[in-house]
Amino acid sequence: MVNKKLQVWLPLLFSIVMMVGMWIGYKLREDTGGVSGFLKNTKSSSIQEILNLIQNKYVDTVAVDSLKEDAINKMLAHLDPHSLYIPPVELQDVTEDLQGNFQGIGVEFQIFSDTVNIVSVIADGPSFKAGAQVGDKIIKVNDTANVAGVKIKPAEIRKMLRGAGGSKVSLTVLRDNKPVKLMITRGTIPVPSVDVAYIMQPGLGFIHINKFSETTYEEFMAALEGLQKQGLKELILDLRGNGGGILQEAVDIADEFLDNDKMIVYTKGTHVPEMEYHCKRDGLFETGKLTVLVDETSASASEVLSGALQDWDRATIIGRRTFGKGLVQQQFNLSDGGALRLTVARYFTPLGRNIQKPYESNNREVYEEELLTRFHNGEVVHGDTSTPAGPAFKTKSGRTVYGGGGITPDIFVAFDTASQPEPVVQLYIRNTLNNFVYTYYIQHKDALAAYKTPLDLAKSFTAGEREWQQLTDFAKRDSIDLTKVDSKAKKELLDKFPAQLARQIWRSEGFYEVSNVNDPMIKKALEVK
Repeated sequence: MVNKKLQVWLPLLFSIVMMVGMWIGYKLREDTGGVSGFLKNTKSSSIQEILNLIQNKYVDTVAVDSLKEDAINKMLAHLDPHSLYIPPVELQDVTEDLQGNFQGIGVEFQIFSDTVNIVSVIADGPSFKAGAQVGDKIIKVNDTANVAGVKIKPAEIRKMLRGAGGSKVSLTVLRDNKPVKLMITRGTIPVPSVDVAYIMQPGLGFIHINKFSETTYEEFMAALEGLQKQGLKELILDLRGNGGGILQEAVDIADEFLDNDKMIVYTKGTHVPEMEYHCKRDGLFETGKLTVLVDETSASASEVLSGALQDWDRATIIGRRTFGKGLVQQQFNLSDGGALRLTVARYFTPLGRNIQKPYESNNREVYEEELLTRFHNGEVVHGDTSTPAGPAFKTKSGRTVYGGGGITPDIFVAFDTASQPEPVVQLYIRNTLNNFVYTYYIQHKDALAAYKTPLDLAKSFTAGEREWQQLTDFAKRDSIDLTKVDSKAKKELLDKFPAQLARQIWRSEGFYEVSNVNDPMIKKALEVK
């Protein structure tokens, strides 16, 4: 009987003895000068020791977080240009950008004359359902925060408007000079990576992808299937301005264009295993004519996609040499709430090209200015007239392609060299042009309602002297003098006005449908047989 009782209580006795022993060891560690904290590692780096000393002993108060961030950035500067520390205050925005959505109310706004103007309302979004309209001026948030005439910053407005899905926010807006109160229930707001997908002419489709987020492949498939239902035979895929994102999304899209088990990309790094990415499924568009548009701002995952299609002779690449980023980053979350994006591998196209452009450690300024150098040396106007520095490779059809500095297109299209005098540049820098387009739309909303589609606008609307004079007067408010702008720059600006107006009315879809009508790369793509 005694033995049986002992067997029942034995596990509990062992647990008590273990806990007592751990407590005694912990107390002994405290008494002998150890760092307080249960089972805490006493060894700290010299960097942390110095930061602690500065925080606790320095003669003046110092922002230690700023010092820490500077120290981290100095360390990373000795690596490659793409290893990056993301502070806690920036991590949410970065994460949301790649997530493809965020929690909010579904409006776009601009601030001018110290007034928050709603310039776009997402169809069927929370604000749309609550009755918000383009042109509404936000004057109060939750009845307490006055946001009109107080020089509020956009980041402060975003913080007020965003929040957990299902939570409510009250807006008081000024509409037709009368206050209107809106109660909005926050929800999931998509951040599309596919800007537009439409049939340009019978059988010819166009898709523009602005980044590769978690939802890009899903968006792309929906767009492609929609075009196929409309008789898609040929496709123009526009990757201009696409800075990259999630590698797997680009790989999945490549799989829709390439057949069998073709390799799409592979990665190699010293401390990570080599990874190969192959086609896994039958693609939706393996045989139709495919054209890919790129420019100097197409980077990373964009180059993976265009490089694979070029190596396999699947697509004609049109445009200008891409950015040249062939490094793979992995994100590590940090205890301070920030994150480290550390380069862990290089990626290679199916032929073995690493298209990373040259860089020197601790010299990021030169690397970041490389794009400006292309403009200064004339490359974006005349093409790369020098011998490519990277190794040459041959595709199966016999085309020569190069590594070591971006994807060089099969067909070069020069950058538009139309003069951009300083006043015109300032229109973009100060957001004056966008503000004018919005104001013009509000003033002419009834007349513009006659245009039912972007193409209607492109065919029938022309910006002339009246619009130029209105823009000139509007720009004066921002101390921008357009009276001395030459006729060539004036014409270029007026020619682009319908596309800007279409963006205001139909968002990105409208912009591309109108701007593509006279786009030089689109015209070149239509010429290629």
